[in-house]
Order: sequence, then C-alpha cells, then structure tokens
Amino acid sequence: MKKSIGIGLMGLGTVGGGVFKALSEKNRIVDQAVGCPVALRKILERRPVAVDPGLITKDVRDILANPEIDIVIELLGGEHPAYEYIKEALLSGRHVVTANKEVLAKHGTELLAIAKDKGVALQFEASVGGGIPLLLPLQHGLLVNEISTIYAIINGTTNYILTRMSQEGMEFAVALKKAQELGYAEADPSNDVEGRDATYKLAILASVGFHTTVKPEQIYCEGISRLAEADFRYAKELGYEIKLLAIAKQVNGAVEARVHPVFIPQDFLLAKVGGVYNAVQVEGDLVGKLIFYGRGAGAQPTSSAIISDVISVGQSIASGKKIPFEMRPPQPKPVRPVSDLKTRYYLRMSVADQPGVLAQIARILGDRSISIASVIQKEADMATQTAVIVIMTHPAREEFMQQALAEMKKLPAVREICNLIRVEE
Repeated sequence: MKKSIGIGLMGLGTVGGGVFKALSEKNRIVDQAVGCPVALRKILERRPVAVDPGLITKDVRDILANPEIDIVIELLGGEHPAYEYIKEALLSGRHVVTANKEVLAKHGTELLAIAKDKGVALQFEASVGGGIPLLLPLQHGLLVNEISTIYAIINGTTNYILTRMSQEGMEFAVALKKAQELGYAEADPSNDVEGRDATYKLAILASVGFHTTVKPEQIYCEGISRLAEADFRYAKELGYEIKLLAIAKQVNGAVEARVHPVFIPQDFLLAKVGGVYNAVQVEGDLVGKLIFYGRGAGAQPTSSAIISDVISVGQSIASGKKIPFEMRPPQPKPVRPVSDLKTRYYLRMSVADQPGVLAQIARILGDRSISIASVIQKEADMATQTAVIVIMTHPAREEFMQQALAEMKKLPAVREICNLIRVEE
C-alpha cells in the first residue's frame, strides 16, 4: 500500500504542458480516483520554462534513479532517446505512460515483454487517436472478439488538408499552407503528408487488435502529396470521397496492412469525417462494426488519455494489486505484401488526343485480366492536343495493375500517369 505516488514527467512541450496543467488543475479528482495523493516530483526539460525551478531538471538520472518516482510519463517524442529512457524506466521497476507512437510501433513488443517480466505497466492509450478511448477497448473490452478489419482516419493534419481540397476545390499546396498557418501542420509536414505518422499508429492498432506484431516497415505506405483538385472533382462525380485511410485486415491467418489515399463511397460514415477529427472503424465477430470518433490530437485530448492511464496505474499501485488488463500473448502472423491486394482502381492519365489511344490502354489492361468498369473523357487541350482520361476498373490484383502501368508509360500516346487511387467499398 502506498501513501503517495510520485510522477516523473519527460518533456514539457505542447502535450507535456497540457499534462502538467491537467495534473495541477485536476489534482483533487486524480487523487480521489487513485485513492492517495499523486505528486509531480520532477520534469525533464532542457528549455527555459515558466515552472517552479525546483521541479525542472536537465539530467534524466533525476527521474530514472529517483526512488520517489513510481510512474514515468514520457512525452519527448521521436525514437531516440525516448526508447532508451522508457526501456531503462521499465527495467528499473517503474511504470511508464507514453504517447510515443514511433517507439511503440518499432519496439512495442520488446517493451511490453520487459514490463510483463518486471511486473509493471506500460500504458500507451494516447499514442493512437489522442483522446479517443481506443486501445483499452481493443485490449480489454473486445478481448474475446476476433477483429477482422480496421479502417482508420488517424492523422488530423492530412484529414484537414483533404477536407479543404474536397469542399473548397483547393490544390494540395494551398491546403497544406492553410494547415500550417492554423498550426495543424508542422513546418516540415512530411511525417504527416507522406503517411508515416499514420503508419506508426496502424502498426500499433494492428498489433493490439490482431494480437500479433506488425512492424512499420511491413506496412505499405503512400502519402497524399500526389492528389490534385481534379481527383476530387472526378471522385464526387463518381460518388466517392477521398480519404487517407490506414487499413488492416486479417485474411486467412495473415495480416494485410496499408496506408494510402482511397476512394470511399460518399454514404460511408468515414467519408463524412472532416477537418482534424479522427475516426476508427473496427469489426469484430461478436460485436460487429464499431466506430470510435473524436479529436485525435492536441494538448487537451491527449492529456486526457495520459491522465486516464496515470489513474489506472495509480489505482493498482495504491491498492497493491497487480496491473490489470494484460493483452493476449502476441502470435506470429505473416504480413501480406501489397502486391497480393485485390481491389478496384481509379486511374487518371493525360494522353494524346487521337484515335485508338483508349484501345491501346484497354488492351494492356485486358492482357492482365483487368476489366474496365467506366471511362470518363472530358478535358481536352487544343493547344497541346492532349486529353484527360479517367478509368475505373473492376477488382484486380495490385501486381497486375502495376505491371499495366509500367507498360502504359511506354506508349508514345501516354503523356503522363497522373494518379492511381485504390477503391474501398
């Protein structure tokens, strides 16, 4: 039984500042929920901050070797040195709460094994979906379900950009600049717009949901920077919206995991998720389809998840009980290559405005068992003698589609393959 619980906070940035504020302003609620006082002992922060100097340290040993600290909250971000700090904290018998998606995606299996061996908690609800209660339901509330599919909009920056492009006809560069001006996108937005952030989060979701280990490098990743205003116009005409989806499925004992832009029907719930909001659709064999929706980032939503994890761990410490809600042991499952994917495709290309071009393209597709569902040809440039062709296919293998694209690029009449977008229905 503990009379008080000590906290060591690593990082006082946007999220760390939100956690510090929440711990300060809601200390009575936290103490009551835990069952004993919860006190912030030390904060690792190397920048000047307007906080009691007695709390601030630049030496990580003041947290990792401090006998008064029971729970380490890691909010430094990035892989290093966060990974090393989390590992050392667990090995020293301290509980860890983190929002670090990159560390969990790359090293989660190892760190969870250490935590189990040491009898301590590694809580990471805030690593995916910000303040949306998502991972705990997967770990505990849905434990007896066999999860078959996960469809997720889990990057608010890209969802904001795509929403502006869809609703206001903006080009990508303009929408990105707006996102940066509003603070939704970083000065270097590549982690978001190239899909890496969503890939880390999907690795965690798939690993937890499917009780296995899915590494980021096993996930096919494609960002949104190639999307153009024209793609959204054609999508609407065909009855679709464009979203950056993180998709994970279990197929015949194997895992399919990918992040890329998709056409989804306009009447799908995920198609209606706009702005910086996140949404995750999970399907289990017992519960059917569930939707988790809310603000996926920001100081307040993320601090909500962090404090919730702190309370959960604190209750176990205060009562002397074992940490609850252990996950099922991970089982090895193969991750299918994207070349095995079978889906429909949207293809937009610029071609010479002359007879016989479509026949050449249809022949290349037909040679690889790819049938055409519809063709749109509207835009012709008299000055350059080019036209834009949009093709929607019936379901086809990714491998064959990529072979067809390579062959089309060799045709003298094909000026540019403007975009290829997969369809989820």
